[in-house]
Amino acid sequence: MQTTFCSYSFGCRVNQAEKEELDKNLQLKSFVQSDTKPDFYIINTCAVTSKAEREARQLIYQTRKKFPKTKIIVTGCSATKWINEKAQIKEAYLLVDNVNKEYIAELIRSKVKYSTSFWQVPPSGTRPESHRDAGQASMTKKALLNDKYLSSGRLLLKIQDGCQRFCTYCIVPYLRGLPKSKPISEILRTVKDYAKNTPGESLRATPGVKKSPIKEVILAAINTEAYGYDTGESFIDLISHILNQTSIPRISLGSIHPWSINDEFFKFYKKVMPQQRLVNFFHIPLQSGSNKILTLMKRGYTREEFIEKLNILQKINPLAFIGTDIIVGFLEENDHDFTDTYNFLFNSPIAKFHIFRFSKREKTAAYFMAKRLKEPPVAIKIKRAKFLAELGRKKYEQFLEKHIGLTFPALFLERRIEDYQEVLLDNQIPALIRTSKNLAGEIKSIKITTCKQNKLLGESI
Repeated sequence: MQTTFCSYSFGCRVNQAEKEELDKNLQLKSFVQSDTKPDFYIINTCAVTSKAEREARQLIYQTRKKFPKTKIIVTGCSATKWINEKAQIKEAYLLVDNVNKEYIAELIRSKVKYSTSFWQVPPSGTRPESHRDAGQASMTKKALLNDKYLSSGRLLLKIQDGCQRFCTYCIVPYLRGLPKSKPISEILRTVKDYAKNTPGESLRATPGVKKSPIKEVILAAINTEAYGYDTGESFIDLISHILNQTSIPRISLGSIHPWSINDEFFKFYKKVMPQQRLVNFFHIPLQSGSNKILTLMKRGYTREEFIEKLNILQKINPLAFIGTDIIVGFLEENDHDFTDTYNFLFNSPIAKFHIFRFSKREKTAAYFMAKRLKEPPVAIKIKRAKFLAELGRKKYEQFLEKHIGLTFPALFLERRIEDYQEVLLDNQIPALIRTSKNLAGEIKSIKITTCKQNKLLGESI
């Protein structure tokens, strides 16, 4: 009898990449995905805010209610936090921390007996056999996959974990540890393996889903600046090797962090941009436009330094799509500080923002700073977040209008809406292209003809 599973991931691209890797590892071991009657439901959690932690608990409860007999396995940052706190999550069969997340398939398969509600690292040398030892390079030849990325020819790949920055608001270094990088050689092997074993050839077909050769690699990291700290390599080295040693048409970045954007990066971007292979999308976390708040956050840059970098990017490529993260309501943020952030975003080339309301996270510096520094009321945080959300909507619409009448190479995705198929332009902006064919996973030239309700529409040329 087959063992079935379902999985869900909260949070960032790194979390999503970890989920995809876990799914493939389970499938390699003959587990079968099932959304209707899973034996195991694996939830990969986030803990960047108290809201994220609360949402994780809600999903655990809802999953238990929906699948009373399913064994719920919880992993990720919230799970790591709960393990550290010795919290009891009664609906969960197992809590697995970030260090041992990659061994979930082996844990289930080995039918380990647990004496507590969470799994702790076995003594040295007694861990379940790692999937890396089972032939990582042959993974795509065996796995049964229903993957929203791969079905459109996109490979989401985690390249780095952990962070050494310890920004005062951030709990991530406490839950993911110090930087750990995958060596360039290992990443290249994975990329090349996917490139030569296309999903259509290497995976058993999923009914109704067209499998496509790999056309894009998305590099996901907790902190791109820290890539290679432990291997003696660099982030630019990695991108260069992928460009030079593979024929993947598109290489994109999940996020790129402010400390990675320097003179060396600008020279590199200018050099490779004519190749039209590095996707012109840069998600650069800002967090605040107030120098006072940036100092309290221990971000290590000023608003003036940040805007200078953005302006150079825009000068190199006026249609580079720039996004960011913003925290509202940090400690001591007053109306003047918020106005600084609002004006910074208004005048910058940033076209899209993800907005978070500050919440204290245990063990962080801000948690202890809050004992002497004032935190804005919740109502003020909500109000400020709404102001920024409205500004973000307008700026995104203005940026979209710059695309009208222009042509772009675009990657067709699996998703269709009536007579249109969704694409990603070469700056990762989505658009809908009228076509009667299923072009998922193909790259074609398209022309943007109009913008309706903050959505670009166009046609193939």
